[in-house]
Amino acid sequence: MFLKGCPLRCGWCHNPESRAPGPEISWSEARCVRCGQCGEVCPQAAADRPAWPEVDRQRCIRCGQCVAVCPTGARELVGRQRTVAEVMAEILQDRIFYDESGGGVTLSGGEPLLQPEFAYEVLAACRAQGLHTAVDTCGYGRREDVLALAAVTDLFLYDVKILDDDRHRQYTGVSNVVILENLTALCQVRANVWIRVPVIPGFNDEVRDVEATAAWVASLGNVRQMQLLPYHALGRNKAERIGVVPAMAPAAGPADDHLQALAERARAYV
Repeated sequence: MFLKGCPLRCGWCHNPESRAPGPEISWSEARCVRCGQCGEVCPQAAADRPAWPEVDRQRCIRCGQCVAVCPTGARELVGRQRTVAEVMAEILQDRIFYDESGGGVTLSGGEPLLQPEFAYEVLAACRAQGLHTAVDTCGYGRREDVLALAAVTDLFLYDVKILDDDRHRQYTGVSNVVILENLTALCQVRANVWIRVPVIPGFNDEVRDVEATAAWVASLGNVRQMQLLPYHALGRNKAERIGVVPAMAPAAGPADDHLQALAERARAYV
């Protein structure tokens, strides 16, 4: 389950449609047949604009009327308000798959810590149904919220991008001090934490970066594993569809042999 809103602004984000807290209109030029129906129903009179059917982000009020009439699905309203009861009704429709696969429910985003009360209620409701729960987080939030979620979460998937705070600020827009402090506190109360390091060319793909992260993770205790996740460029197309220009979007991820070499160096510590 993806929640909208994220306090970080990573240029390589693979879910850019989840960064803004409110709904957004996604438009796929490749699927658009330029039938004009979207312009006819737009309350902002956007059909008069020469650039239509592209989305005027300044004038769009995200009402979704253009999405409803689009015959090819070129337009999509990304993000909807849901109650806990509505979310649980959808989750329980797939219960048979959870039971057969041994899987469960993961809250991701965006960042679940931006909606801590809602996240807690969903996780608690899943627990009450006997479903395995996981939280995929960047760790940037209030410590009390992290620890509250720990009480209803079976597995934490926790991002650690880089230990160098200056570079973290430069490439994500925030300090990593809160992130690392929250992880330290979480590891003191939870024994099922997986560290995930997105390996981004030009940012944290040097041996010294991975070794520093691995050595620090090894000092925490209660970390089950550390994963190196190769960057992929899928987020670039999604960013274009919502009118976002990525600040840093490499054309490709690290080469396989380089990633394997980094993994070998990390294994020396964790």
